[in-house]
Amino acid sequence: MRRLLPLNPDLALLVLRLVLGIIMIYHGWPKLTNLGGTIEGFTGMGIPLPALSAIFATVAEVGGGLLLLLGVFTDIAGLLVAIDMLGAIIFVHAKNGFAVNDGGYEWPLALLAMGLAIALAGPGRYAVGRSASP
Repeated sequence: MRRLLPLNPDLALLVLRLVLGIIMIYHGWPKLTNLGGTIEGFTGMGIPLPALSAIFATVAEVGGGLLLLLGVFTDIAGLLVAIDMLGAIIFVHAKNGFAVNDGGYEWPLALLAMGLAIALAGPGRYAVGRSASP
């Protein structure tokens, strides 16, 4: 089958890493700058161990997002994002069904899949942390 674009998995991984990294930092920054409020919010949502969960979410989103942007430790960063989003699905979004418009798990599931894909595929060639071997 003929392709319209040339096959370039390294460029695809760069786009995926940059977009996911920006999204995670965007969502994690308010948690970092108002951790107390985040803990209160997690408590109100009934998330278990709200202080620990808020710290984990903040590290996963801000720290993981930065690692994804740079392309270093992408297996760890991708897994952090995937675990963070799994928690969001289980404790917040699942009860609302699938649709994002209803507060469902559609969006966090997409982010989980992106994180897991990067964790499995690696950073690609265009990354600070790229390895010399393929």
